[in-house]
Amino acid sequence: MAESADSSKDARLSPHERLALSRIEARLRHDRRFARRMRVRPAGLWLRLTVAVLATASALLAVMGIRTSDPAVLWGFALVWPPTLLLGARLLCRARRSGDPSGRGRPCV
Repeated sequence: MAESADSSKDARLSPHERLALSRIEARLRHDRRFARRMRVRPAGLWLRLTVAVLATASALLAVMGIRTSDPAVLWGFALVWPPTLLLGARLLCRARRSGDPSGRGRPCV
């Protein structure tokens, strides 16, 4: 029975290779941007969902505020709209950075 060539259990590194590997890993551990990009976070999904819910609520409150002129509805819109704009801008900044082929990201200012 032939052993598979890519079996990680059978891989042996020379002392020189182990030293080089540990140096690379140390550099990567200190690279905050790399660590941030490698972290798997479902935050992007939650941000998109939050923006969608807030945008829908803002639209409904705006329409209801225009139709009824109820101060409570208008104040509700006034409270929901700023976080919607801020989170929407944050979502757009993330989308712009992730689309950068250089991997450096561009400032969103």
